[in-house]
Amino acid sequence: MNTDIAKANVRFVARQLGFDDCRIAAATRAPHADNYIKWVEEGHAGDMGWLEKNVERRCDPREVLPGCKSIVSLALNYLPAKKQPRSDYRIARYSWNEDYHDLIHDKLKDLNLAMQDMGGLQRYYVDTGPILERDFASASGLGWNGKSTVQIHRKLGTWFFLAEVLTTLDLLPDPESSDHCGKCTACISACPTQAITAPRKLAATRCISYLTIEHKGSIPKEFRRSIGDRIYGCDDCLDACPWNRFARVSRETSFHAREKIFSHSLSDFLDMTLEDFRRVFAKSPIKRIKFEPFIRNACIAVGNTGTKKDLPKLRELSTHESPLIAEHAKWAIDEINYRNPV
Repeated sequence: MNTDIAKANVRFVARQLGFDDCRIAAATRAPHADNYIKWVEEGHAGDMGWLEKNVERRCDPREVLPGCKSIVSLALNYLPAKKQPRSDYRIARYSWNEDYHDLIHDKLKDLNLAMQDMGGLQRYYVDTGPILERDFASASGLGWNGKSTVQIHRKLGTWFFLAEVLTTLDLLPDPESSDHCGKCTACISACPTQAITAPRKLAATRCISYLTIEHKGSIPKEFRRSIGDRIYGCDDCLDACPWNRFARVSRETSFHAREKIFSHSLSDFLDMTLEDFRRVFAKSPIKRIKFEPFIRNACIAVGNTGTKKDLPKLRELSTHESPLIAEHAKWAIDEINYRNPV
């Protein structure tokens, strides 16, 4: 099949499936492969052990799919229609409703079938595959890597998911994106823990998203106050980006706020059992952090924002069978008492 026709067909199907952008890059070694290897060697992956495995394989999609010629990069807007329904805690916007992995995976499956009909062999991923996805997104013209390391799109701002399809189809590459951050450092200034140590350099183990989601142990005390009322992730560097003035609301209703999650107050989470956690966060990305780290996060948020009325629940949790929960409940008690001396 003619490369131009094949590319047009891939883009048409992607649009029909609801993707907001679709661009093509040639399958090569990732442009920032050496930077990634150095980042891993310096220990920045923290608890994200999977990033330290098969490092060289992650750097070249041709090692993942023999005969790979092209990378199809896809964007799906997830900006919710309204602000977060509750104001006593914060959850990263991408997790306000159902797990995006499931939704996008189904779309990729359909795109793969269409590309098979064109004669291609594919592998596809949404945020879980051994590929440096932002490198190929930038190489394809699908936005550029911002100073926060988050991908930025002219029309979508920072509010989109990335997915990619590795294919043996020889598709005509799109022009590479240029950097449009200019002198702006709003994202760096906005980070509560100074995790962005320099433009495009992220100390992941300082990042609130890492600490509240990927890190499963005790959260270092030096970061607990900076976490504030956040119980899952952090959007501060995304919120700060001026390119979001062009962002529009997602067409996917499944990304909008789910009442089942936001019907609970922050103090309600302190009473939550394992069964409650599984029920409330079924189909939500929040379920992936597991029960104990979630209650740990809730304790920190209550410690930062709560009052004396929260002490009875925290005292119960301070004797919890989980040392992780007990430790953070005790810290929260001390913080509330410090702010509200007798």
